Formats: sequence, C-alpha cells, structure tokens
Amino acid sequence: MDVMLAYDHSRNARIALDAVKTIFGPLKPEVTLISVIEDVGSATSGADDLFNEQYAAQKAGAEAAAAELEAFGISTTVVLAEGDARKMILRATEEREPDLLVLARHSHQPDSGPLGFIAKRLDAIAEEFDHMTFGSVSAFLARRVKCPLLIVPTHEAAASVQAAE
Repeated sequence: MDVMLAYDHSRNARIALDAVKTIFGPLKPEVTLISVIEDVGSATSGADDLFNEQYAAQKAGAEAAAAELEAFGISTTVVLAEGDARKMILRATEEREPDLLVLARHSHQPDSGPLGFIAKRLDAIAEEFDHMTFGSVSAFLARRVKCPLLIVPTHEAAASVQAAE
C-alpha cells in the first residue's frame, strides 16, 4: 500500500501523521511525505531570506516526521515542493499515483478566554470568506485528486488518535 501524506509540520499535520501511524501502521505501507513550501511572492532579498528560513524549517520538520515513521517501521520518502500547495500536492498524486492521500483538515483555533467567543465567530466568518474566495486545500483536492482521499479532522482527532494508541 502506498500512502501519500501532505505534511507541513503544523499541529494539524502532526495529527494526520499520528492518524497514519495508528490506522495504517500495522499494514506497513510505503509513505511519501509531501511538504510544500509556498513562495513568499516578492523579489527582495528579505523575502529570499524568509523563504530560505521557511524552506529549512519545513525540510527539517518533514525529515523529523519521516524519521518518526521509519522508527515506527514504516518506509518513508520525503518530497519537497515549492509553489501553491494545492497544485503541488495534486501534481505529486498524479506523478506518484498513491493508493491514498492523507491530509489534515485546516482549522484555526483561537485562544479561549473572555474574548474567545468573539474570536471564534470572527474566525468562522474569515474562514468562510477564505473558502468562498480561494477554496481550501482539502476542498480543492477533493474535487480533483484521482486517488482516494482521507481528510483527518483536527478538532477532536487529537484526542481520538491518542486514545487509540
């Protein structure tokens, strides 16, 4: 079984990584970690520095995740891509033809506290506007990817994946 995992070293990507270990670990799949570094979109040297920092951090995070999967007994390959995450992940699935693409659902988790209710409402409005305008990575891929797609929920998934371990 070949599994492709979209991984950006975020909290949500870690949840998806844990889900891959829990759900597919006993099957010992071949895992391809695809990590996309998005261009900062500026021609300044400061933007180059920012991109290089982001690239190095994301590469290190993907390599650490791969090492974690390898230690778990799962053969892993890391693929780093530059550009629009949606398009680069789609291209990777077309080129590598995995049996399954796994990615985490994007979510914003505002801090709790006295203004948490307002922050959650504002965040929901901003997320809906973003989805209507640009579409999310998971929504884009769900409409276009040719292999099965597993979108790991991130709001309660952390607790359920940890409980399964």
